[in-house]
Amino acid sequence: MNILILGASGFIGTNLTIKLAENINNKITLVDKHMEYFSNIKKFNFSNVRIIESSLDQDESFNVLENQDVVYHLVSTNVPTTSNQYISYDIQANVLFSANLFDACVQKKVKKVVFVSSGGTVYGKEASCPLPENTPTNPITSYGIQKITIEKLLYLYNYMYGLDYRIIRLANPYGPYQRPNGVLGVVTTFTYKALRGEEICVYGDGSVIRDFIYIDDAIRAMLNIVNGENKHRIFNLGCGYGVSIKDVIETIEKSLNLKVKVIFRNARSVDVPINYLDITRYEKYYGKLNPISLENGIKKTAEYMKRELL
Repeated sequence: MNILILGASGFIGTNLTIKLAENINNKITLVDKHMEYFSNIKKFNFSNVRIIESSLDQDESFNVLENQDVVYHLVSTNVPTTSNQYISYDIQANVLFSANLFDACVQKKVKKVVFVSSGGTVYGKEASCPLPENTPTNPITSYGIQKITIEKLLYLYNYMYGLDYRIIRLANPYGPYQRPNGVLGVVTTFTYKALRGEEICVYGDGSVIRDFIYIDDAIRAMLNIVNGENKHRIFNLGCGYGVSIKDVIETIEKSLNLKVKVIFRNARSVDVPINYLDITRYEKYYGKLNPISLENGIKKTAEYMKRELL
């Protein structure tokens, strides 16, 4: 299978590449802005992976779509916490980019597009958890609005041109190859800081609840969705239960057998108080997810950090 991953050098792209490359029949093309971003993937010397440096801002850039069976759209220029600051710029960079991409996918006869959306931001703050896929989508961040708009574009391109697609509303993945810089990934960042003996910053009182999924479980389920055939094209993907930030810290302390230093700051308006996903649809078609526990996921993440980062 010919597979193209756009925005491939990041956390999800790296783990997705490692898993896909296990099948030597997969021919995988990775695209991102700068070649140096691919340092983690290059270490593997995969024979069935090629890397292209491109910002995809020229029409000819989309020639990489030629003869591709599946295209993974992982490109994003922003994160939820800052997306309300540059709304018009980010809409142009993400939504208009996606429309141009889907036009090119139709022209190049791509068989399927996979878009990793956001289970954490598209639903907003009014709905009750767990959140099924038919929950009204009323995001409180521009980031969530952009994700929903791109989802709707895929629906439109399917309606107009028959472009097949899968949308994965991913919760909060964590684990190896995620940058522990605090921009994304509470579990990864907190684990890294705990190992280094650094203070952990919590916005609010720690009662915010999220759905955290270890990256290996997320990738496994993602591939089931991408390769599966049923009437649904949108799937929630998380553990299906919520954990508070306070409980995350306690689990880190228990898993790593150390005491964490925490400082509390004012809550942020972009943080939904409670968000976790209903994964009934996924489990109906692909069986029980059976994700590993947060405690074991933290231990695996810490082992990686000790080996590669510390």
